[in-house]
Amino acid sequence: MIKKYDNYDKRIRFYKLLLEMDSIDEAPQYELPDGYEFVFYQPGDRDTWIEIEQSAKEFDSYEDGRKGWKKYFEGKDHELVNRMFFIVNEDGKKVGTASAFYDIYGKDLSGAGWVHWVSVRREYQGQGLARPLISHALKILKSLGYTKAKVPTQTITWLACKLYLDFGFYPERENVKENLDGWRVIKTLTNHPKLEAFEPTNIE
Repeated sequence: MIKKYDNYDKRIRFYKLLLEMDSIDEAPQYELPDGYEFVFYQPGDRDTWIEIEQSAKEFDSYEDGRKGWKKYFEGKDHELVNRMFFIVNEDGKKVGTASAFYDIYGKDLSGAGWVHWVSVRREYQGQGLARPLISHALKILKSLGYTKAKVPTQTITWLACKLYLDFGFYPERENVKENLDGWRVIKTLTNHPKLEAFEPTNIE
């Protein structure tokens, strides 16, 4: 019996994971629940993005969020206005975010668009917002001319990894070579049918 793990759990051994999707056209479509809508990033939304990511445990502090923003998005407002978006509730509060982006390191030569920083505020998780976030990010990538997609994640956000597998992503081939043990961790936690070829392993 596997003990209960949180959807962001640092007890789990950390590995960087990368998933890919060969055809965005084959991705399922999900609509937002009633009372929510999508809006694109506007200059000044940085701190809101950090707040959402911190609530979802992606950052331990505001300062960590500043560092993450600087690494990925600093000086890219002109791109973010049609690549980063938020979910807004009926009160106008931004409660989730994702970005239809690319590999910031320039190492991925596959031509895939990248889905980045998919997060929902902690208190809004479990309300059917994550799938629409991913679906909308893929829709934007397609509108920008991408035909395939990748999404980075990690073992400690294992439920997100399961969601991506359910969505039609599968382990990126090179990432499997580099982080086989990480995929064995996900196999152990989820027993996902797409990971049938992987052997389970110790998690912590």
